[in-house]
Amino acid sequence: MKRAFQPVSNDSPDTQDIPHSVSAQNDNLLDAYSRAVIHAAESVSPSVVNIGVRHWLRGRQSTDPHLPEEALGGSGFVFTPDGFILTNSHVVHNAARIEVTLSDGRLFQAQMIGEDPASDLAVIRITAPNLAGAELGDSKSVRVGQLVVAIGNPYGFQCTVTAGVISALGRSLRSQSGRLIDNVIQTDAALNPGNSGGPLVTSRGEVIGVNTAVIFPAQGLCFAIAINTAKHVAGLLIRNGKVRHGYIGVAGQNVPLHRRLVRFHNLAVESGVLVISVENHSPAQRAGMSEGDLIVGYGDHPVAGIDDLHRLLTEQHVGVSVPLTILRRGEKTVLHVIPEESNVRANS
Repeated sequence: MKRAFQPVSNDSPDTQDIPHSVSAQNDNLLDAYSRAVIHAAESVSPSVVNIGVRHWLRGRQSTDPHLPEEALGGSGFVFTPDGFILTNSHVVHNAARIEVTLSDGRLFQAQMIGEDPASDLAVIRITAPNLAGAELGDSKSVRVGQLVVAIGNPYGFQCTVTAGVISALGRSLRSQSGRLIDNVIQTDAALNPGNSGGPLVTSRGEVIGVNTAVIFPAQGLCFAIAINTAKHVAGLLIRNGKVRHGYIGVAGQNVPLHRRLVRFHNLAVESGVLVISVENHSPAQRAGMSEGDLIVGYGDHPVAGIDDLHRLLTEQHVGVSVPLTILRRGEKTVLHVIPEESNVRANS
């Protein structure tokens, strides 16, 4: 016998309780998300500044050869109550004059404290009362998928807030100087020109990154320099006005090594840096390095490529003799090189 179709009553618990429960849960989730973004924005926005930069005119007719011209600026954030501001090096590089607009509309002239193009970070300073310094977090504690908020001034729209998640950790990004910036945070929080130098913030209102780059024309591929890197660089800039990077004076390219050489010399790497040229009067030339040498080790560390060498050429090695392991016509040789301070070169 066929059963008659029995429609579910509107008074059924299934239709009363479950939709209401699901709806309530969704509302609670949305409220929690909104509250987190609002808290982060309200905590950090007073510290975010708009940076306007003027450069000297070049190659133009003018009655005043030192007349500055307006240039596209960027963002930054106050990180100490006495007016130190963190931003990107590319925002303020070669600036003739730097103007800072606070979130409350006050305008101040800023002093360049120092910049490091190799990490794309810079510190500037203003003298102003009642400054709110942002709280700096620990970028080692963040996790992929964690909610983050970006605050900046894209296209001049002050204190614009966008939200997203941490998409990946431990990325590497090439700076304008040619060196690799390690431990970069990838996020899908929307960034646009003018966001550069602004803070990337957790839901607790802690800054865990300095927004620095967008990959065009891709969408949702945005990057921030980890705040732990920024704190280290900022400390050096405040103390010394610059960050010293080692330089030995070679141009090279990454090449694979023959397996026979790797096994014979018991090397820890399967590739190295082929020296294409050696600069005159450079540390490498004084150490006896020649074109065609293969660099496979620096100090106690293996070198698999140019980026490895850049990472190892730190300020601790400037002026200090370091053993450099090379392969020359198949034979392993150790040279002793004394790195000099780099003048923001793209080579090593």
